[in-house]
Amino acid sequence: MSELSFEGRVAVVTGAGRGIGRAHARLLAELGAKVVVNDLGGSADGEGADAGPAQKVVDEITAAGGTAVADTHDVSTEEGGRAIVDTALNAYGRIDVLVNNAGIIKWGGLPDVDLANLERHLAVHLLGSFTTLRAAWPHFVEQGYGRVVLTTSAGVFGLDNNLSYAAAKGGVIGLARSAKLAGEPHGIKVNLVAPAALTRMGGIDDEEAAEAAAQQAGMPSEAVSPIVAVLAHESCPVSGEIYAAGAGRFARFFIGSTEGYVHRDGPATAADVLRNWDAINDEKGYYVPSDLMAWSGAFLGHQFTSHDEESGR
Repeated sequence: MSELSFEGRVAVVTGAGRGIGRAHARLLAELGAKVVVNDLGGSADGEGADAGPAQKVVDEITAAGGTAVADTHDVSTEEGGRAIVDTALNAYGRIDVLVNNAGIIKWGGLPDVDLANLERHLAVHLLGSFTTLRAAWPHFVEQGYGRVVLTTSAGVFGLDNNLSYAAAKGGVIGLARSAKLAGEPHGIKVNLVAPAALTRMGGIDDEEAAEAAAQQAGMPSEAVSPIVAVLAHESCPVSGEIYAAGAGRFARFFIGSTEGYVHRDGPATAADVLRNWDAINDEKGYYVPSDLMAWSGAFLGHQFTSHDEESGR
């Protein structure tokens, strides 16, 4: 298969001034997209602002023969999200792809983590995904086409000192799953990537030192970007899915449900639940619901079967 082409497409990549976002922006530009390189230019924990990182990536792209423009608006505000999309519209007249990569991390776990820590993570990761997605949505609907790649994390599996980060990344999954359904009638596909790369957000503040460590560990940012290109392309075969990527491996994450235990003889008691604990947790025969309605149909299916049996059908 020949390399994917993004000729004629306009892509917005948030948090693209460094690390993983920079790699996404450079690859999309290399494949022919016109790219808005958004980055507030703050520290890994969300402090400060600097126009330099976004402009540096634009300069790299244009030097390589690509087309890009810098944007330094803050994704965490409604005005910022709108302005980022407006940058694409003003520069190139349209938006086809939105890659939400902007993020921060400030380590903390219970009982010491405070509300301010959680609120800041939610603002950048979850609200930042929402503000840009909502701003781009009417344009996607009008043209009957859009590709969205949101960034979640394997951090949702849990780590004792990343409570706020994991909570925000979990919220992004719910956002994408619902947006997937809203987008289906309009040619809009929404997916997620969970990167596995060593960046400054992993604890190495110096960007060059982080990149050197990533190369040595075999976990460079560039190893994440190929699957983002697939999910951002017009040929993308899925919507509402989560893919882990990095270090040469690509894998699907999914939310599944066991068949569980069905209690049929009157109201269940706590003792009934405990007695059938193994059946409730047995992963044989698990299924992966496509959405809430699919899960509800499967989870409550025994109710309809019982009613049919009682009516003699």
